[in-house]
Amino acid sequence: MKKVTIEDVAKTAGVSRQTVSRAINDKGEISQVTKEHVLAVVEKLGYRPNRLAQGMVTQRTMTLGLVVPDITNLFFPEVARGVQDAGRENGYNILLCNTDDDPEEEMINLNSLADHQVDGIIMVSSCANEQRLAAFADGYPSIVLVNRDFNHPNVSLIKTNNLRGGYLATEHLLSLGHRQIGMIAPPNYRDSKIKRAQGYQDALRAAGIDPDPNLVAIGENTLQGGYQETLKLLRENPEMTAVFTYNDLMALGAIRACRDAGRRVPADIAIIGFDDISLAAMVNPSLSSIHVDKYELGQLALTRLLSKLDNPGNTLEPLLIDLSLVVRESTAG
Repeated sequence: MKKVTIEDVAKTAGVSRQTVSRAINDKGEISQVTKEHVLAVVEKLGYRPNRLAQGMVTQRTMTLGLVVPDITNLFFPEVARGVQDAGRENGYNILLCNTDDDPEEEMINLNSLADHQVDGIIMVSSCANEQRLAAFADGYPSIVLVNRDFNHPNVSLIKTNNLRGGYLATEHLLSLGHRQIGMIAPPNYRDSKIKRAQGYQDALRAAGIDPDPNLVAIGENTLQGGYQETLKLLRENPEMTAVFTYNDLMALGAIRACRDAGRRVPADIAIIGFDDISLAAMVNPSLSSIHVDKYELGQLALTRLLSKLDNPGNTLEPLLIDLSLVVRESTAG
């Protein structure tokens, strides 16, 4: 079957090749009637523009990279959908990469995206070594980092207000009368950049309570991590009446651990998570959480990346996204 060319479209539509190009690329230099006529012919003939040829003219491949730790974690699909929808509106395709929270795998993905000449890259919760990431950014002018502090002229930052989120979650538990409040934290909990944990500590101190390291368990950011570490906290701290977990997956594991340990949620122990993933409202008891607008986060990241592409020399100020408390059954029985 012969491939349909732009010349075929022009001949059938009775317009010039340039007019077809303007219609396809929405250049706005032709009338709406002409544009609709040409696009109808494009659809009828099944014409597909040669993106490689277009890229030689525009110096863009119209592809972008999205790098996430784990697309099976329900936080990231909503972010990815926001990125993809905003990308589609602007004529971009999105290449998705998973890192499994492995710094080496992240660098492999970054170099692969560079080899495919994507126009820009969005990285969510990056774990790469700072020196290696800086060296990569030196040669890549358009990068957006989501939820990581990093100072580089080619990198724009978008961050959720994790410090406030951790504070809100702990303050909520304190307002319910809890004083023995545990936390299930990630392995790098003591890093000052882990703002959710810092917010937890700040709220305790504001209530006149010294944070107790024995009430903090370190676990993986997964269902299993939340399950195992909650059982450990319950064994070692039977007086504990509430738990704040680093994310919702850990909180869901914590609810199961409490059930298996014979502790009722929230009658015996209150649990609050972070991120407000879609499952949070569906489980029994439904999970209180700190709400992050994940779809909007993805859209904002894509919009900011396009700003970097259009003005590569511009330095954009970090964008801080606020959060909100969602109270459900796991803390308010």
